[in-house]
Amino acid sequence: MTQTSENVTWLTQEAYNKLKEELAYLTGPARTEISAKIAAAREEGDLRENGGYHAAKEEQGKQELRVRQLTQLLESAKVGEAPAANGAVAPGMVVTIAFDGDEDDTLTFLLASREYASTDIETYSPQSPLGSGVIGHKVGDDAEYELPNGKAASVKILKADPYNG
Repeated sequence: MTQTSENVTWLTQEAYNKLKEELAYLTGPARTEISAKIAAAREEGDLRENGGYHAAKEEQGKQELRVRQLTQLLESAKVGEAPAANGAVAPGMVVTIAFDGDEDDTLTFLLASREYASTDIETYSPQSPLGSGVIGHKVGDDAEYELPNGKAASVKILKADPYNG
């Protein structure tokens, strides 16, 4: 999953289906389960000192937050194929950069949303300083981004290939 603009999220069909299933579970069986937990805890008496009740309400809040996140994500999703291998850096690509032009000091990462961070490759969000600094640049280009301390850093784009993981 990757961002193609600030409000559009690119998803493979598989990722879209997985997120739809999670949303269906959270808005169906999971809601029923948490409501039952809250009702059972409420029957135990004094709610001010009822740890089970407060834990269930907290779980409900987290669950409803995830429902809102998934709903927004799926509403803005664009389902389709990975970006083209045209040498331009775009979300959904594995990018290799060299820091300050030093081709021995490199980093290879997946430019994608944290929802689909991979365990086999480091993932940077398109909204991160590095991600937003390299998007749109082509292989061979120099790109700049702002470090957390406010200073600018320069990188050279060495490779940009669609992610096949």
